[in-house]
Amino acid sequence: MQERRTKVDLPNAVATLMQGAVQAGGVPGVALAAAGREQAGFARGFGVRRLGAPEPMEPDTVVWIASMTKAIVAVAAMRLVEAGRLALDAPAAEFVADLAEAQVLEGFDAGGRPRLRPPKRPVTLRHLLTHTSGFAYEMWSAETIRARRALGMPSMPTGRLAALRLPLLFDPGEDWTYGIGLDWAGRLVEAASGQRLGAHLAETILGPLGMADTAFRLREDMRARLAPVHARAPDGSLAPTGTIVEQDPEFESGGGGLYSTARDYLAFARMILNGGRHGKERLLKPETVAEMARDQIAPLTVKPMHSAMPAASNDVEFFPGLPCGWGLSFLVNRRQSAEGRAAGGLAWAGLANTYYWIDHGRGTAGVFLTQILPFFDAKAVALFRGFEARMNGVG
Repeated sequence: MQERRTKVDLPNAVATLMQGAVQAGGVPGVALAAAGREQAGFARGFGVRRLGAPEPMEPDTVVWIASMTKAIVAVAAMRLVEAGRLALDAPAAEFVADLAEAQVLEGFDAGGRPRLRPPKRPVTLRHLLTHTSGFAYEMWSAETIRARRALGMPSMPTGRLAALRLPLLFDPGEDWTYGIGLDWAGRLVEAASGQRLGAHLAETILGPLGMADTAFRLREDMRARLAPVHARAPDGSLAPTGTIVEQDPEFESGGGGLYSTARDYLAFARMILNGGRHGKERLLKPETVAEMARDQIAPLTVKPMHSAMPAASNDVEFFPGLPCGWGLSFLVNRRQSAEGRAAGGLAWAGLANTYYWIDHGRGTAGVFLTQILPFFDAKAVALFRGFEARMNGVG
């Protein structure tokens, strides 16, 4: 059967929306990209990289994509599963022994010390990729913050390996909570490949996809095109910050350490849209991509993420009233969204308000990049939703 070809251009309505937002000061700048299965589509920038400076936001502007790193690391892990060097359902401690030390947090004693017990079952790679391992992020878990402090552990932004030794909030496979599973998955990739994570990604994924501006470490030419993260104050104003991912970490963060561009990330999203193929390159088997896109967690559902660190994130709920599942690193909407995304669509985001979707039903993928904290900024989310809706001819 001949594959449906989808023409993807930048609608005037999208350009008008973005231009209006930057002129009104709602966001400093935005980079967009979208494409179909066979069409290169477009990449376009609006506004400026830094408030108060003239350099424009462009398709090759470098941004911190944070948790958009996760899907790339998941592809690396699934390539190793295909090769028989990792396994989805074997104990992950067979590959990284440190995971055998993971304990479940049952509460705190009278002195404030965590009460810990062994889990009922071992953590697996599938648990890590679906956020059903029990590992959480501090910014959405006050219990995790309290446990880390009581145990004297460093925080994740330090890049120290000890930061990964958080307790589990529940037994693996019994609940869903967004957390550091992909950081552990990155360590599994390193163990199975014998390479540092960034080197392995560059060789097996970023290089073949032509993603020359995607890396954990900022080259000088990337720094010259970097958009700084802006902080939004309670009064709605924005100011640039000096936030930079640790550039000499003990571990490269598979959960959120990459920098990239709109043009680069679109190449990755199109590879997933095309069932693991990019031009003449095949990175994954079609059946592997189908498994990654399958809702893995039913009867569990993705729950709203309530902020425990308001400076880092607002409360998060992507589709209020619409049930969502999780694939092997992707949010999966179980019904069509208000923006017209077909049921079974894939998506996720990064902490500094970067977002993407991959819609196999419509045959499109889109990338939206800005640089604002805290996460799930109301103005940025409205623009992302407006971008997708207008691309789908909705509203």
